[in-house]
Amino acid sequence: MDSLAKPTSALDPPTAGEPAPASFWREVRDGIAGVPRDFTKGSILRAVVLLAIPMMLEMVMQSVFAVVDIYFVGKLGADAVATVGLTDSLLTLVFALAMGLSMAATATVARRIGEGNADGAAIAAMQAVFVAVIIALPLGLIGVLFSGRLLALMGASSEIVEGGSGFTAIMLGTNITVMLLFLINAIFRGAGDASIAMRSLWLANVINIVLDPILIFGWGPIPALGLEGAAWATVIGRGLGVVYQVSHLIKGSGRLQILSRHLQIDGPVIRRLLEISSTGMVQFLIATASWLGVMRVLADFGSTALAGYTVAVRIIIFVLLPSWGMGNAAATLVGQNLGAGQADRAERSVWIASLLNMAFLGAVAVVFFFASEPIVRLFTKDDGVVALAVECLRIVSLSYVFMGFGMVTVQSFNGAGDTKTPTYINLFCYWILQLPIAWFLAHTLGWGPTGVFVSIAVAQVALAVVGAVLFRRGGWKTKSV
Repeated sequence: MDSLAKPTSALDPPTAGEPAPASFWREVRDGIAGVPRDFTKGSILRAVVLLAIPMMLEMVMQSVFAVVDIYFVGKLGADAVATVGLTDSLLTLVFALAMGLSMAATATVARRIGEGNADGAAIAAMQAVFVAVIIALPLGLIGVLFSGRLLALMGASSEIVEGGSGFTAIMLGTNITVMLLFLINAIFRGAGDASIAMRSLWLANVINIVLDPILIFGWGPIPALGLEGAAWATVIGRGLGVVYQVSHLIKGSGRLQILSRHLQIDGPVIRRLLEISSTGMVQFLIATASWLGVMRVLADFGSTALAGYTVAVRIIIFVLLPSWGMGNAAATLVGQNLGAGQADRAERSVWIASLLNMAFLGAVAVVFFFASEPIVRLFTKDDGVVALAVECLRIVSLSYVFMGFGMVTVQSFNGAGDTKTPTYINLFCYWILQLPIAWFLAHTLGWGPTGVFVSIAVAQVALAVVGAVLFRRGGWKTKSV
């Protein structure tokens, strides 16, 4: 019988011949420390919480970096902030490829672990890494050679192109660091080794945060590099994070260990990964390219609009990334439980994770709606930027409860290896709804940036509703990986 019917609790008395269960807080401590556990057995609520905690902590540090980075860059002026926002929009294309491949890696590794095939999981992990390297290198060359043209294409002013092309070239040219950091962490999460993923991202971002003010403003013999210093801080931090990840894969600190026999090209595994990831890449590309469209619409209203939106997005990401960690936990549970032949348990895991995520983002929405101005003023003192960032936070926060639900269901499709359904959902919500509404409200009705912010909230509500309807149909339960 599924554990949801009779939940296991640290307070439940043990049955005859069974040891007493460990206390909940001890299990939390062990989960953060990386003690292996089987998430296909026992209480579903406990599995969701214990797997989500290190994943959410992992994303918390990414959130901290996002706001700290924009805090230091904000001291360089609105053009610098706008450059970061435009470059981030260009990088979303890289993120789309990395996330698509990561979806396939998580689903495949989780399924093999659920089947008890750790060797198959290690083979799949290495094939994903090979593909990531092949993708990242030519993208980096394009970024270095055409950084200025890419900024201009995004609607940047001549001043932004002149002052920001170096930053953009560094960030795009070294995209292999973010590609591998995201991918290898997805591999660890699929294996259930969320604590290793957490520690690698913490290491990368702590180094980044420490180096940010040193390289941007200079310190002792280290010259002030300005905006390019922020780029180098990011590259160094992410690069060291990847070194940490690789060392754990080689040592076999978790459920996976990469041995020499796993370093060979496996054509059938790569083909299957590409089948899953190609749709996943399109899925994320559709979503992220729509944000490029949003930035392009906002660019018509000047650097202040771009800077205000960039500040608001960094603050939004601060809370959405931990929430994304809950979605990652659901994806891992879906993959492992399907591998263990427990489709009903996989589905129940998703509903529980969704409710927890909705509660979390609902609380955040209240804070953002009533306290957005003092939060924004921590990052910029420019009154025009503050006004737009506050408006964006308040409007988008109205969709947070829906966003929490949609985030988990979409990730769960991916965890099952069904990357097509979320692709169709993203296409409908972001391109058929969000972008046309953004343009119509901003230009046709003359709402300006306000219309863009409203379109974001509308798209998130639609994504949650459509995702719930399609998830309940259950077609994802029969996907093979």
